[in-house]
Amino acid sequence: MDNFMLYCSSKNLSQKTLRSYDQTLRLFIFYLDDQFQITEVSKVKSAHIRHYIKYLRERGKYTVVSSVISKKVNHPDHRNDFNKPLSDTTVANYLRNIKVFFNYLYSIEHEIKVNPVESIKNIKPQRKQKTLLKTEEIVNVLKQFDVTTFHGYRNWIVTRLLLDTGLRISECLYLRHDQIDFKNKAILVTNSKNKQERYVYFSYRMSTDLKRWLQYHDRFSSSEYVFPTIRGTVLEIRNFEKSLRDAGRRVNVSIHPHQLRNNFAKYYLLNGGDWVTLSRILGHSSVEVTQKAYLDFTDAEISKKYQKHSPLSNLKV
Repeated sequence: MDNFMLYCSSKNLSQKTLRSYDQTLRLFIFYLDDQFQITEVSKVKSAHIRHYIKYLRERGKYTVVSSVISKKVNHPDHRNDFNKPLSDTTVANYLRNIKVFFNYLYSIEHEIKVNPVESIKNIKPQRKQKTLLKTEEIVNVLKQFDVTTFHGYRNWIVTRLLLDTGLRISECLYLRHDQIDFKNKAILVTNSKNKQERYVYFSYRMSTDLKRWLQYHDRFSSSEYVFPTIRGTVLEIRNFEKSLRDAGRRVNVSIHPHQLRNNFAKYYLLNGGDWVTLSRILGHSSVEVTQKAYLDFTDAEISKKYQKHSPLSNLKV
């Protein structure tokens, strides 16, 4: 496993991906040792992996951890979703990570003569339709932030920026002053998921908001980051995510940071934007990837888009 993680690091994979591999494999190794007394990769068979998939579907969330220390620090048993069933998406991700590991052992390192994942099909979870927030719901959530405080004003601006630009939350929280071009109303994203730099664009309204925030920011912080903590350090994603969820909960709106990116994309399309431009803004590798992610419009959303672009409605006859 250590050699595999070193190999992944050499490929310059993101920290999020590395953590996912590490957690998945540690839990799988623990299971193999505990249930089958297997500690060598050459002894792992397809049946063991199928048993593990069955086990994952039966065990509850956070009931097993890869580290006793993390359990003492994170207290998973205090979570609202503790012991609830794992989603198909989570199980699919576990299997995908395990398959990457054994494919590495078989094809790259030649550590095993038989690949136990070769006959195991990927799990295709049913895609959940992404919720399009109503404009009044967005407004109500924004009203929950206390803009008279540093962190409240900061979270209010971050929420508006995510919705206006389609930035990922990680891209937003690591944003520095020199990445913002007010003349062209553009932001240079340098820490994208696929390691490719790209520009996203903000509105005239957002330009005014950002300028006011930076003036306020400079009175309280000398941090290079646009949205730092009051101490000047990078704001952790989980902390902003909690603040956003809490704001939504107060007005009965289920909301999280990536949902703002999703809503940016959907509203962009509903307002007449094209797929090619959207794909570039979002930083996807292809238009097909974008379409796969955002083709799940509801009937009501399709109806609204149709009424706007109906050929007869736009003919002055």
